[in-house]
Amino acid sequence: MTLAIFDLDNTLLGGDSDNLWGQFVCERGLVDGSDFAARNEQFYEDYKAGALDIDAYLRFALSTLVGHSREELDAWHREFMASKIEPILLPRADQLIASHRARGHELLIITATNEFITRPIAELLGVPELIACQGETVDGRYTGEPRGVPSYHAGKVTRLRAWLAERDLSLDGAFFYSDSHNDLPLLELVDNPVAVDPDDRLRARALTEGWPVISLRD
Repeated sequence: MTLAIFDLDNTLLGGDSDNLWGQFVCERGLVDGSDFAARNEQFYEDYKAGALDIDAYLRFALSTLVGHSREELDAWHREFMASKIEPILLPRADQLIASHRARGHELLIITATNEFITRPIAELLGVPELIACQGETVDGRYTGEPRGVPSYHAGKVTRLRAWLAERDLSLDGAFFYSDSHNDLPLLELVDNPVAVDPDDRLRARALTEGWPVISLRD
């Protein structure tokens, strides 16, 4: 079966869900707003520059989940979806997903954003399979520690290979859509890499390699 793999933030969404979650918890007064907001933006700049310390960032992002029940977190996430995610949904992304579904392709989102944030978004987009960064839980509550290999940069390849092995699937004919140069290890691996509203570094590489460059924005 052919895989259609999608990055999430700034690819299927018109923004970055991880960064927006940081903004949301600041606005809701769930964290020390000024310090957290500054660190949130610095991590985002590091990501765009290709210099992100993923372990440090995951501990930072997951800290917002510590000490809260799943019921509390789910209630906040519903607010987050309504206020931050629904406004950045892209109709053309829905059309792209639908076109692959119509061809019988297996749909998968792979993202460096943690699963708590992204699972409901993947469900909203109608993509059944998700590979995301994992947070450790004990007795149903987040500890703030990352778990497993982060699905970031080359870690996306590692996590994807493990996912394929579990299902006895291959990457033959696979598509991968991404906006970011951080995803070059996976873009280089698939048969059909596609740059979506790419950053400057990815756009330059796509043009050099002859990869398609598309936009899902209005």
